Amino acid sequence: MAEAAQRLRSLAEQMLGAPLPVRLKAWDGSQAGPPDAPALVVRNRRALRRMLFKPGELGLARAWVSGDLDIEGDLYTTLDLMAGLVWERGEDARSLGQAVRDPGVRAAARELLKLAGPPVPPAPPREEIRRPRRRLHTRRTDKRAISHHYDVGNDFYEIVLGPSMVYSCAYWEDAGTLETAQRDKLELVCAKLGLKEGQRLLDVGCGWGSMAIHAAREHGVSVVGVTLSQEQAAYARKRVADEGLTDRVEIRVQDYRDVTDGPFDAISSIGMAEHVGAERYLEYARRLHSLLKPGGRLLNHQIARRPQTDESAYEVDAFIDSYVFPDGELAPVGSTVTQLERAGFEVRDVESIREHYARTLRRWVTNLEADWDRAVRLTGPGRARVWLLYMAACALAFERNRIGVNQVLAIRTPESGASGLPLRPRTWHG
Repeated sequence: MAEAAQRLRSLAEQMLGAPLPVRLKAWDGSQAGPPDAPALVVRNRRALRRMLFKPGELGLARAWVSGDLDIEGDLYTTLDLMAGLVWERGEDARSLGQAVRDPGVRAAARELLKLAGPPVPPAPPREEIRRPRRRLHTRRTDKRAISHHYDVGNDFYEIVLGPSMVYSCAYWEDAGTLETAQRDKLELVCAKLGLKEGQRLLDVGCGWGSMAIHAAREHGVSVVGVTLSQEQAAYARKRVADEGLTDRVEIRVQDYRDVTDGPFDAISSIGMAEHVGAERYLEYARRLHSLLKPGGRLLNHQIARRPQTDESAYEVDAFIDSYVFPDGELAPVGSTVTQLERAGFEVRDVESIREHYARTLRRWVTNLEADWDRAVRLTGPGRARVWLLYMAACALAFERNRIGVNQVLAIRTPESGASGLPLRPRTWHG
């Protein structure tokens, strides 16, 4: 009988209709493929069952998170090679499950099932969110989704994010440190909002309090920060107290839809709108518009996907939805601008900082890998593997322009039409 790796490689290429650009290493110690290429390591037959019983991205994710599937060699190179195989063929990994009509694919699948061992689907890893079918983006379901992602443990996020504790795209002026780039991003947001001493700022999705603290300390504004994460709020409140800013910064565990103490001079929403959902986005935009004073500014910092020819065919990424950001949705930047305008905003500036996020994610991956053993002790190996895969894959997606990130500055323009902006606002673009 042929060694397992060679059989796997042959059957996988038959199913894919293309050569595998990586080596395969199997549970019996055999290898097949280019000797100088990074390797996919199939540690046991259970990995095959995970991928066969749930074809496509989710099966691969389950095998990775459980440790049944691993990578030897450079993680980015391996992910890029595998993603290139999918993108060059012009289809998503989920389409593999639809290819069974091809006789050759069906024959290969039958052989893989024989190789996979007992025909029993393994239980999903415990890190996968379990949820009944339900209506999305209610206050209850949003709170649960946010808790799944953010209540992993503040100690774990300290490892990944570093001292800045900012979980959004940094702004890189040069080859400086992550902390400097995150400080520059917060200052960029403050500059676009035109913050002045005595003003009120609402920070929607305030995270661990970094934006609120920076705005209050450096610009003298009063800040209300809202989050749905109990762990984030507790951490942020301690930071605020340590900075001596309790008279100017209030951190609440509160849904943005329940904020009633406007109006505010400015609103920052940094990396939060991805959680809102397409069905709720206009409601989100209208709510923020209503909370601003006439002339007040909104800075909406949001990840965007590429538009599709048929927008109704858009599906949320299976791995991200099941393990990282449950119920999160991405929209093209044009859709975001349209919804903000429909809500009454005047959009004044759109800045793409896509490459900045790729660099930020690579720094986070470096942080995680540098303190891997402690991260595993804090969260377990499965959760640490989730974060490693998602951050590395997202870094590549930003680099390859498969997703982007944009800062949209919008104003609740008063009836007079006076925006309050300079004719050429070089203060934030240099």
